[in-house]
Amino acid sequence: MTTLFLCFTLAYTITIMKGQHMASYQKPFLFSLGQVVATPAVLKAFERTGETPQTFLSRHARGDWGTVSAEDARANTRALKDGSRIFSAYKLKDGQKFWIITEAVGDDDCRASTCVLLPDDY
Repeated sequence: MTTLFLCFTLAYTITIMKGQHMASYQKPFLFSLGQVVATPAVLKAFERTGETPQTFLSRHARGDWGTVSAEDARANTRALKDGSRIFSAYKLKDGQKFWIITEAVGDDDCRASTCVLLPDDY
């Protein structure tokens, strides 16, 4: 595993322009990612497409689970309440599938880590 040193704020900003008026608001992340790690294979896949994990990690932390099944989406919604693991699935521009998995809440009441990986890395 390779550790990604990514810096995330606990919110992102959206700016909406309507006519001459501009409004901004922040939507907080739904959970902490903990330490973010990635497999060498998924990092090569990102490099190949020119995409970055940060975009997908932000989506994951905001509750956009990507292409998971309805059952996995329901499990993720429950995980926000009960602290179990959170799973998202996405595709890169070239169609390569990858997963983001955030571990369950530990005894310290925190999620220790999030892993970005290819399905074959599992």
